[in-house]
Amino acid sequence: MTYAAFKEQLYSKKWWLSWISIIIGCALVATGFVFFATPYNIVPGGVYGMGVVLHYLFPSIQVGTFGFMFDIPLLLIGIRVFGGMFGARTIIAAILTPTFMNLLTFLVGDDPTLMLGGKADLSNDMIIACIFGGVLLGAGVGLVIKNGATTGGTDIVAMLINRFAHLPIARGVLIGDSLVVITGMIVLGDWRLPLYSLVTIFVSSRVIDYVIDGGSYDKLLFIISDKHEQLKDFILNDMERGATYIKSSGMYTHHQKEMIFLVVSRREISAVQSKIKEIDSNAFVVVVDARDTYGDGFKSFPEKP
Repeated sequence: MTYAAFKEQLYSKKWWLSWISIIIGCALVATGFVFFATPYNIVPGGVYGMGVVLHYLFPSIQVGTFGFMFDIPLLLIGIRVFGGMFGARTIIAAILTPTFMNLLTFLVGDDPTLMLGGKADLSNDMIIACIFGGVLLGAGVGLVIKNGATTGGTDIVAMLINRFAHLPIARGVLIGDSLVVITGMIVLGDWRLPLYSLVTIFVSSRVIDYVIDGGSYDKLLFIISDKHEQLKDFILNDMERGATYIKSSGMYTHHQKEMIFLVVSRREISAVQSKIKEIDSNAFVVVVDARDTYGDGFKSFPEKP
């Protein structure tokens, strides 16, 4: 980015709102863990869920610190493998989240009987802790993703699984979170805690969907651009996805065009839109919801009844 472009961004209201949203999202994730997950050993997947498990084994080390310990090497590996896909926003979000967690823990502690004078103790109302924790985690992660970043951790692991094992990113996230929950069950020794954790994971995933795009499903894009070769390179090489050219012509000009037909997941739509704008700000793009998507990288075809 040139200095002139960076200076222009500094005067952009949208740019500032985007960064403020990322900061708020990181704060919400931290609040969800500190008040509703860590005190009750709820393990909602991800590196911070693993941090809850390790904090149980090593109480003197905070969950946020374990988050740092996981996120930094994962970010370095991600940058090494994926290069420019990991921008400043993801790096800042991955640093802010555990920082906020440690700061909040320092201020209120992690003993529910003492937090806020004992008024925040939900030891006898675990389902409330699961639901409110899931809402805060989902809202926070959703805000971060919607503004072009991730909180690191499981997302990076899923991308690595996708790169080397060729599994869909959503399945990689499921594998990573499942392993964390199973580890939590083994270490914590309470079979009920994984059930509570699954409630939190379910609630947070639903909230993420609604924050990002109102709960719609995969996204179908029709893209018309004079720079379709550059877009093709981005889709095939950077995203490692397939797409289809559809022959089209302008109704008025009769000029022949190559329209790109592309399906992406909810998590990818924000990054794809930004990249299209970067490559060709004059591109014509239509985005619609795809109710069901079957095939490579998405769902398998349903079995016959």
